[in-house]
Amino acid sequence: MRWERAPVGPVSAFGAGPDRGKGLPDSGRVRQDPWMEHVRDVRDLPKAHLHLHFTGSMRPSTLLELADKYGVRLPEALTGAEPPKLRATDERGWFRFQRLYDTARSCLRAPEDIQRLVREAAEEDVRDGSGWLEIQVDPTSYAPLLGGLIPALEIILDAVDSASRETGLGMRVVVAANRMKHPLDARTLARLAVRYADRGVVGFGLSNDERRGMARDFDRAFAIAREGGLLAAPHGGELSGPSSVRDCLDDLHARRVGHGVRAAEDPRLLRRLAEKGIICEVCPASNVALGVYEKPEDVPLRVLYDAGVPMALGADDPLLFGSRLADQYDIARRHHDFTDPELAELARQSIRGSAAPPDIREKLLAGVADWLKS
Repeated sequence: MRWERAPVGPVSAFGAGPDRGKGLPDSGRVRQDPWMEHVRDVRDLPKAHLHLHFTGSMRPSTLLELADKYGVRLPEALTGAEPPKLRATDERGWFRFQRLYDTARSCLRAPEDIQRLVREAAEEDVRDGSGWLEIQVDPTSYAPLLGGLIPALEIILDAVDSASRETGLGMRVVVAANRMKHPLDARTLARLAVRYADRGVVGFGLSNDERRGMARDFDRAFAIAREGGLLAAPHGGELSGPSSVRDCLDDLHARRVGHGVRAAEDPRLLRRLAEKGIICEVCPASNVALGVYEKPEDVPLRVLYDAGVPMALGADDPLLFGSRLADQYDIARRHHDFTDPELAELARQSIRGSAAPPDIREKLLAGVADWLKS
């Protein structure tokens, strides 16, 4: 039997899921034309989601409801039917992106808001075929409204535990430090993350504008996290070039790199990533939304894949970038001609690169094999 790929509509988080409906038709599912023998739906492909930010996971409709609840006046960019126009390759553009993110975060003020966000993020992931989600959060951003740093993290972890039970999705947390803040703050967060490793924290990250600060300034924080058994997953290789990826490897001993896509510009670095099995958490839609690449076909997915660099496709911030997890696989299929066996391998790489326990990994990997047989 010959398997054909179908064209899909515009990739948009506002076009799939219960509160969207203005982008991809039929809840974002791939359309099957009569002449096609069979098209596998990427939403039926079991996968792990390793790059999703907390506030950025919010549904647009939820943001509107919470803003109304608390009397927060949202900028027009956050109230339209389409994702905001962003370009963060310069400081002004990054400031605008960060300002929109901070505005959305200001609408999360009570434990029930946190619970809703996490439950809905889990529901979206399940709908997209995810069997494992590691959601990334800096609890210091929520501490002022949730009673302090420790209460904030406990509220988040309780919400993750509840959402996992309710949806059946395996969920854990990556605590992320902010590179715009002092490295001592990162050390405090690393100690806190280790303290809650038995409650669902599996990794330690470093986010925000990678053009600011040096990775080595945070080496002690990452050493604390690694010594406590957490995986190191800092951001690098998105707004800055290959050198920022090398810094993540050399200074922070990263096992995964958030984004890492700019490694494609350095063949020697590609070989190193491939040989060491370092996972790059590649987020194609956000790369285009932030202006790192002009078009989806410019994102070097093929370069990384053909070099043997393991990847875990991620949605990053669906609220602002307009696409969720399965849409990233649609991009690989539509714009880079990834075959179904190659998409299945991407899913396997995401599962193998996760912190999921062996039984969940085995179940998801078996599901990938079943998808290919379907």
